[in-house]
Amino acid sequence: MAVSDLIGSLPRAELHLHIEGSLEPEMMLALASRNGIANPYPSISKARAAYDFGSLQSFLDLYYRGMSVLQRTDDFHDLTAAYLAQAAADGITWAEIFFDPQGHIVRGIPLSTVIDGITSALRLSERTLGISTGLILCFLWHLPEDDASETLDQVLPYKDRIIGVGLDSSEMDHPPSKFKRVFDCARDEGFHLMAHAGEEGPPEYIWQALGDLGIERIDHGNRALEDEALVRRITTDGLALTVCPLSNLSLGVIDDLTSHPLKRMLDAGLKATINSDDPAYFGGYQGDNINRVAVALDLNDAELTQLLRNSLEASFAPEPWKTAALADFDDKAGGISRLPAGNILAGEHAFDQ
Repeated sequence: MAVSDLIGSLPRAELHLHIEGSLEPEMMLALASRNGIANPYPSISKARAAYDFGSLQSFLDLYYRGMSVLQRTDDFHDLTAAYLAQAAADGITWAEIFFDPQGHIVRGIPLSTVIDGITSALRLSERTLGISTGLILCFLWHLPEDDASETLDQVLPYKDRIIGVGLDSSEMDHPPSKFKRVFDCARDEGFHLMAHAGEEGPPEYIWQALGDLGIERIDHGNRALEDEALVRRITTDGLALTVCPLSNLSLGVIDDLTSHPLKRMLDAGLKATINSDDPAYFGGYQGDNINRVAVALDLNDAELTQLLRNSLEASFAPEPWKTAALADFDDKAGGISRLPAGNILAGEHAFDQ
């Protein structure tokens, strides 16, 4: 099956998108040329061939190499505008965009260059594409907490342009607890909090992100299903998971989309959402992720409707916007059967695989 016309018409949000990970090979080479940088790859075909990897670390090596072409305000604007055009075409009405300030600061790129470029494209998209947005800075797992703290201090003058703080990059051997102090500071500043957890790392990392960091949303969270008590905690707290199927496939988190845990998450009562993560590298934007996982898992309209509604519920959009968006969603989805309420740990089969 493919996503029905009605499902395709429903408003939705994307909650897990790294803007640097939307750098398509064509733009990478164009920006390298524009900025007088030696082309990372001699041709588009060579660049596309390089967008093939088997682990998170090999992806990150490529990701940071590609990031080197982002030098000027216009580069960050053009990168963001290209993603937003695709998002609008996908039917996304709210997009939360992650960026990695430490990956740019270390290259000598002023923070103002990064934020001004991204936010100018965000403002333009609201006027011309009808897509609302929020910007989220992510600290890098593999760097010390002191570096994250310095970055937070540098970002505070731009506080009115940023809605949240997260954690990304290589998760293994970097427990969330090491970032407790900087997350406490971010909370005091009024930022929403989230973290990548349970993609590579064990369920214990999710527990730490909940307890030590006080996160409001879990990015990825696949491995939560290994711990029934953790699932109960997440569902009781009403926290969402920003799941990225094609990313999981590309990075070897799963062997095949047919084994993706998304359906089991729904069966367990988890508030899962579908997102694209780093779409230029992982073979698809949000619409591609929805269509391919729907086919692989044989998701029905009720399940797809729930996933899309979850995205709006779990967003950090302003409450008036969210209330209006959910009312519009429910009006348009009125003819679709809904998943039963109270589906937590339904039939226990969510943990059988």
